[in-house]
Amino acid sequence: MSNPQRDTALYLPTTVKEMKALGWQQPDVVLFSGDAYVDHPSFGAAVIGRTLQAAGYKVAIVPQPNWQDDLRDFRKFGTPRLFFGVSAGAMDSMVNHYTANRRRRSDDAYTPGARHGARPDYPTIVYSGILRRLYPDVPIVAGGIEASLRRLSHYDYWADCLRPSIIMDADADIITYGMGEKPVVEIARRLEQGERIGDIKDLMQSVVIVDADEMPEHSDENNIILHPFEECLKTKRCQAENFKHIEQQSNRMHGATLWQRHGNKAVKVNPMLPPMTTEEVDASFDLPYTRLPHPRYFGKTIPAYEMIRHSVCMHRGCFGGCAFCTISAHQGKFIASRSKKSILAEVEKITQMPDFKGYISDLGGPSANMWGMKGKNTDICAKCLRPSCLHPAVCNNLNTDHAPLLDIYRSADAIAGIKKTFIGSGVRYDLSMHRTGNKTVDAANRRYNEELIEKHVSGRLKVAPEHTQENVLKLMRKPSFNLFYDFRKIFDDMNRRHGMRQQLIPYFISSHPGCTEADMAELAVRTKELDMHLEQVQDFTPTPMTLATEIYYTGIHPYTGEKVYCATAREEKLAQRQYFFWYDRNYRNGIIQSLHSIHRSDLIAALFNHGGARHNSKKIF
Repeated sequence: MSNPQRDTALYLPTTVKEMKALGWQQPDVVLFSGDAYVDHPSFGAAVIGRTLQAAGYKVAIVPQPNWQDDLRDFRKFGTPRLFFGVSAGAMDSMVNHYTANRRRRSDDAYTPGARHGARPDYPTIVYSGILRRLYPDVPIVAGGIEASLRRLSHYDYWADCLRPSIIMDADADIITYGMGEKPVVEIARRLEQGERIGDIKDLMQSVVIVDADEMPEHSDENNIILHPFEECLKTKRCQAENFKHIEQQSNRMHGATLWQRHGNKAVKVNPMLPPMTTEEVDASFDLPYTRLPHPRYFGKTIPAYEMIRHSVCMHRGCFGGCAFCTISAHQGKFIASRSKKSILAEVEKITQMPDFKGYISDLGGPSANMWGMKGKNTDICAKCLRPSCLHPAVCNNLNTDHAPLLDIYRSADAIAGIKKTFIGSGVRYDLSMHRTGNKTVDAANRRYNEELIEKHVSGRLKVAPEHTQENVLKLMRKPSFNLFYDFRKIFDDMNRRHGMRQQLIPYFISSHPGCTEADMAELAVRTKELDMHLEQVQDFTPTPMTLATEIYYTGIHPYTGEKVYCATAREEKLAQRQYFFWYDRNYRNGIIQSLHSIHRSDLIAALFNHGGARHNSKKIF
């Protein structure tokens, strides 16, 4: 029996030697990725490669090509029969490379040994440009997070400017956005049938450049004409108005085509496909992945792989609609769930891994507890324009029954070799605590929270209230912080009942649009009252195609047209961030000075009075 850690024949080829060992003379498709090649369903290049392979195509992968030398990595496979595929990887390269303070990161979780510098800034643009120079007549298809979320004019925080659609900067012929299995196979089929890449203009979930005179003259139910890029450069309000349409159409079951003029050309964004069926999602996850890094990395550690090696993703999509999150922009808000059979088969496969010790690190997904959930009446969903099914209140049409999810947990726990299954993904407690009025559903949801805390927490349970102040939470599209108190009570009660000492780990964000220094001071007081010393905190980082980023850049809320305060200067951001660490004496003087300057000296005693909340506690949250 071959060893998957050593046998390259079990993988898509990464070298000409590996390709010829498979009996190929030429690949049909060559994929270039900014990530290391991990043959696992959580890594995009592997998913696209395996999907094309299942469709009958010969696919080679060039992971993290060297773009600075004689370009031999770009030449080694020669001309593919059909096309080159290009992806920056599982993250936007600028998020991967830089911190919220625009400082270069020293590591890269998607590279062996976490080595930084294995990919350029904007690999989508760099890789495509190199391939176009070397192979001017070969079709280039771009995809992945970077291309997907930069498909129209967007604010780039690291360049601090508004950029055009990435297809205007990259020498790609077409972009597939979102989850790319179906569009990329359709492109391969159409090219194989003799269609020219330049004639593929109507493919759903794709982005192409057309002549401006091909645009419709007016918007209608099937076409939305956005403000031109040049107008957005001149007037930020135009960019804000565009975003409302972009977000709404990204989250529709049957969206309209979006058009945006760029000079004498137009970027055409064809509608997103309806959510994949369970059978389609199963087919993707059930492909013959080895679930391992390619043997070329044997003996090396790839941090992103180590995080998910014993985890299972149960669904795609997220209907939370958080203002700072890009999941729905890429995967859509409608949940595409795997079948119970497919999920349990993957759990069983993990139990056969030589290094498996009996613990599944995560049975989750983009959100921990949305598997199997959808609208009770899908006709209502088909007409819906809401970006969130949970904000400002849980939709009455949403089926929030957690009983099927509990059944998955229990079935996974019953598999031979499983000691415990943990839930590592973030839990939407506003979903699991929502009262429907249906006694059966409400009882199941209560039991979900109890079993989650009792049986599926690996010492620490992650939740994401993100802030404490109602005005900020409203802009974040997050629920009232009062719900956190209710969930924490359940958590503490379960710990006492079962003699456990687990921790509840809340995530918080500073400098989010709409958040002031006074809001952060109030956050500090409320978290002190809860005996929290926060550690899971971050400064808001604008990333392409989120509501929060559009507000940050334009200063305008796209849905109301109202102006919104945003902390944009480094000094403003640091002033807000310091309140997370009120318990650290190194920050005390700065916080006191800041409270005086914002005329909130009334909070000084609440934070630093020894008779107040237990600020000497050693608890870390």
